[in-house]
Amino acid sequence: MNLGRVPRRQTAIQAADCLGEDLHALWPELRQTRAARAVSPELVALYGQRADVAPSMFVDLFARAHERIDILVYAAVFLHEAYPRLNTLLVERAAAGCTVRIAVGDADSANVQQRGREEKFGHGIESRCRLALLHFQALHATPGIEIRTHSTTLYNSVYRGDDEMMVNAHVWGTNAYAAPVWHLRRIVDGGLFDTYADSFDAVWQTGRPVKG
Repeated sequence: MNLGRVPRRQTAIQAADCLGEDLHALWPELRQTRAARAVSPELVALYGQRADVAPSMFVDLFARAHERIDILVYAAVFLHEAYPRLNTLLVERAAAGCTVRIAVGDADSANVQQRGREEKFGHGIESRCRLALLHFQALHATPGIEIRTHSTTLYNSVYRGDDEMMVNAHVWGTNAYAAPVWHLRRIVDGGLFDTYADSFDAVWQTGRPVKG
């Protein structure tokens, strides 16, 4: 039922209450919709798939870092394959004062194994997780670098260097290299960047430190 004339909101609320009717059923025009937000100012670039992103962009992100490097993945062996000096770079950044945290998927976890089935890659993802751990494990005794394994459902891979971040979304049934990536730069408190940074911290707390 629409009464034809749209009253002031407060009057409409009082009338709907008296009639025992829903305000928006009587005057749909009063339904307040939140305006669509413009593209986040923190978004530097959006890539249709990770394969479109040159590996050097990830490497440069880490090389520019002075305070913090965070890596949250299941495997991401493409980093070492594309840049064999990655460990050396991370050691150099740690020596310069960077805190480096690396979270790799636990190959024996149910979530990693489920991801393999979803990607139709079978045990391949488990092998990649073990390979990634072998790549990174050489760093476990390096001051300033900590490596953990995690068993979480990984919704996004995160690559952070200070206030820049590459986020690789995960899409059901699709390998990460074919899923989108957004490049973020932190410019506001509580924004999109902080959402993913907080997510990393939450996963990190669940992780198990890698022993030598």
